[in-house]
Amino acid sequence: MSTDVTGIGGIFVRSRDPEARSAWYREHLGIGAGHDGLWNQQAGMTVFAPFAADSDYFAADQQFMLNLRVADIETLAARLEASGIPVERRDEWNTAEYGTFARIHDPEGLAIELWQPPKQ
Repeated sequence: MSTDVTGIGGIFVRSRDPEARSAWYREHLGIGAGHDGLWNQQAGMTVFAPFAADSDYFAADQQFMLNLRVADIETLAARLEASGIPVERRDEWNTAEYGTFARIHDPEGLAIELWQPPKQ
């Protein structure tokens, strides 16, 4: 079977303050956000997984959760916490098969899952 889709071309999120939200993503996660910011990613796995409407994996009032692949979750988490951004960790999220996870929220409450895949 051939694949016509080669990757995610963009993530578009409605925002009460697009400039401030874009600046937050640039400052804390190093992601060029907004119309003037392109984000060149490293190649790697992307998971597309619809969840049941009643899933408690992320907040019920959110239609989606952003998951970002990271190289060093501990260093990033320490930097975020030093900036006053709470980082949630749960042992049950981490597995040898899938890797290490943590969760933060952007200024408008969107859940962002940080994911460090296991070493290959």
